[in-house]
Amino acid sequence: MVNKKQIKTALTIAGSDSSGGAGIQADIKTMTMNGVYAMSAITALTAQNTLGVRAIMDSTPDFLKEQLDTVFEDIFPDSVKIGMVSSSELINVIEDRLRYYNARNIVVDPVMVATSGSALIKTDAVRTLMEKLLPVATLITPNIPEAEVLSGMKIGNEYDMTEAARRMGERFGCAVLLKGGHSINDANDLLYEGGKLLYIYGRRIENPNTHGTGCTLSSAIAANLAKGYTLLQGVKRAKEYISGALADGLDLGKGSGPLNHGFGLTVPQDGI
Repeated sequence: MVNKKQIKTALTIAGSDSSGGAGIQADIKTMTMNGVYAMSAITALTAQNTLGVRAIMDSTPDFLKEQLDTVFEDIFPDSVKIGMVSSSELINVIEDRLRYYNARNIVVDPVMVATSGSALIKTDAVRTLMEKLLPVATLITPNIPEAEVLSGMKIGNEYDMTEAARRMGERFGCAVLLKGGHSINDANDLLYEGGKLLYIYGRRIENPNTHGTGCTLSSAIAANLAKGYTLLQGVKRAKEYISGALADGLDLGKGSGPLNHGFGLTVPQDGI
């Protein structure tokens, strides 16, 4: 008789990346490497590579609903990560289903623009994202440009970061991980949780290949929350993971390439 094994589970709701570096593909790799069973609901198919996004084809609202229902009805996720959602109709479906199932540990990466610079969300959907989806989140993980949209203010230094994080946290009623990036303070991110602000320090890694870093970080946090870590612990562990994936130095593609999500994985080399 085979012994039955249990494992924590995480659901990613995001777009597919045909080049494998971001979106659903990056999320599943990240969740797997962080020790949880990954499931997915695809919001859109994209034709993209390290140079940019060539085409986007959205899921229909009805089909997205079916994907979410089939997951929640059978293998209830211990955490949920939400990435690219390009239309108001899809955002409304996600918000409705998450509330219906009383989903927990929801991490929203408010994806608006790809690493290559391509827009990934329709203009009218940004307001729906702010009104419907962010208020159900446990944590949101905006970068500086996204945070400027969500907070309604320009961010040019660390003081601006603290004010923007506080504004977003109070407005949406959730924790905020505001990613500093090279434009402000390198690898140091600001966590707003329960009215308190804390910088989470990271090491700067000189690697131009950053395709999918936002997807990877948010997915790693979701995996850690699924396993029962606190938000602070989950963020710190996720930053350690993404630092390892960047430091591995993978170099694929002609543009901003992907991270090595499986940098800690060892497999037989078949004598090669």
